[in-house]
Amino acid sequence: MQPPPDETRRDPAEDVQWSRPECQLWTGTLLLGTCLLYCARVSMPICAVSMSQDFGWNKKEAGLVLSSFFWGYCLTQVVGGHLGDRIGGEKVILLSASAWGCITAATPLLAQLGSAHLAFMTFSRILTGLLQGVYFPALTSLLSQKVRESERAFTYSTVGAGSQFGLEWRSRGNALLPSDLLLALGVLAQGLRVTRHTKVPWRRLFWKSSVWAAIISQLSAACSFFILLSWLPTFFKETFPNSKGWAWLLVLSRVAASWLSTLLPAGLGLFSGLLSDRLISQGYRTITVRKFMQVMGLGLSGVFVLCLGHTSSFCMSVVFASASIGLQTFNHSGISVNIQDLAPSCAGFLFGVANTAGALAGVVGVCLGGYLIETTGSWTSVFNLVAAISSLGLCTFLVFGKAQRVDLSPTHEDL
Repeated sequence: MQPPPDETRRDPAEDVQWSRPECQLWTGTLLLGTCLLYCARVSMPICAVSMSQDFGWNKKEAGLVLSSFFWGYCLTQVVGGHLGDRIGGEKVILLSASAWGCITAATPLLAQLGSAHLAFMTFSRILTGLLQGVYFPALTSLLSQKVRESERAFTYSTVGAGSQFGLEWRSRGNALLPSDLLLALGVLAQGLRVTRHTKVPWRRLFWKSSVWAAIISQLSAACSFFILLSWLPTFFKETFPNSKGWAWLLVLSRVAASWLSTLLPAGLGLFSGLLSDRLISQGYRTITVRKFMQVMGLGLSGVFVLCLGHTSSFCMSVVFASASIGLQTFNHSGISVNIQDLAPSCAGFLFGVANTAGALAGVVGVCLGGYLIETTGSWTSVFNLVAAISSLGLCTFLVFGKAQRVDLSPTHEDL
């Protein structure tokens, strides 16, 4: 007796999805992991100002060190996503976190080795980028296979909120302790399982305009965020040298816009995920919700970036920077989840391709930002660049973006 047609088309991944208690446990663990990841990632942008003064780096040299992270970061995106699809994203995250944790702990020692500070710091950042590059593709693969579609936006946004807490924790001067990393790794290790092997439908994926729209939009979102993450501390330090606590502004730019809703008690990123899932459950088309989230995450965010380049007020600069980066959390409920909509069976690979493009653009963007500041002497040119990149990604996604699955036979309706 043959099974009904609906069962033959059923995705096997649906049979191994987490129960609600399992999902809550994994969400909390991955939230901690993302927090620790960003603690390590933003150490150099925060320290770059003081290190530039101590070692005599100019803007181009500082840009070289800051952008070197993305040299390594872009090389392991596709590998991390593909491995996540094949052997399980949790395994990839566990192994990579163990390695970049060791590199992070050794970085202060490298800064004291000889006089080649620039070379040692560049090498350290490349290694860190290589090891952290696998995280989000592996995470995307893991969540696309283990989390129900109706809960993906909120789950991804919750895990992504770890980046905000990581920025805040690190900029407060808190150290990244080995015990913190070991705690997260221990919980991850307890849940390791062997997942099924998947075959990537290369030709089917890259013949779809919706796939390219997702890649270009992710590229724009990643590049915009990388440029701001790298240069905002220097911007506030140089533009407002008499204002105390400038290092806190990197934190504010990422989380201040979400603090109000944190007291309610969710952050702006969590709110976007909850709103996204709620709208879909109420009958709104999935692609309509995803595009709305991108209007907020790239469109409105880009407007505040432009405002940041045309104000001389310290307070307004804090507000604009906070709003711009805070609104980028809506991308977690937009393009990041849209990639899972398009190809849940190989979402890690597809996200890796998209984030590789974003990381490559980040290398160019961060270096170009340093060049523009050095040659024009104006920060407005950098913020105009970020706004233009965001507009490109938004327009592409609005025109070509879809939520129809492309990794299976074309039997599903556009959502």
